[in-house]
Amino acid sequence: MQDQLNNQERSLLLQLARQALEEAVNDHPLPPLDLKNLPPCLTEPGASFVTLTRRGELRGCIGALEPYLPLVEDVREHAVAAALQDYRFPPVRPDELSDIQIEISRLTAPQTLSYDSPQELLERLCPHLDGVILRDGLRRATFLPQVWEKLPDAALFLSHLCQKMGAPPDLWRVRKMDVQVYRVEEFHEEMQQP
Repeated sequence: MQDQLNNQERSLLLQLARQALEEAVNDHPLPPLDLKNLPPCLTEPGASFVTLTRRGELRGCIGALEPYLPLVEDVREHAVAAALQDYRFPPVRPDELSDIQIEISRLTAPQTLSYDSPQELLERLCPHLDGVILRDGLRRATFLPQVWEKLPDAALFLSHLCQKMGAPPDLWRVRKMDVQVYRVEEFHEEMQQP
């Protein structure tokens, strides 16, 4: 994994994600960033997923698997997209903002996982550590490592990932697929207790 962010850098990313979320939900333009006054690790290309939860329930999650923007811009873009463009949910409303918690997952570069059989694939995965990308032709889906908390069984994890991709759940057992794994550095806002 690339060097971990320090607490100050994490806090700054969470603040900027919160600002982007609130501006976008309230239909305001995002303020420009002064990249030269930010820590270098936040201005280097980075890939992230931003997950929004409301009262412990998923409210939106969008991200990128490959870096194409400075990390700070990637996080802001995905905070807005998770709030307004996740097709699974209606857009976040202004009256929900105080209940939304932001989680940022900073990704390592995906690495190809070589395997020869479904059993070997199960054995090569590292539950709770690996984020997994499955590819089958033009279809692709990923689960962040955090999904292992809800799907700790590797076979079930892969079956749900196939379904997310729009494929039959047992596709990973009957056809060899392109599999990549990555790790994340995950951090989130602390929710204020009422």
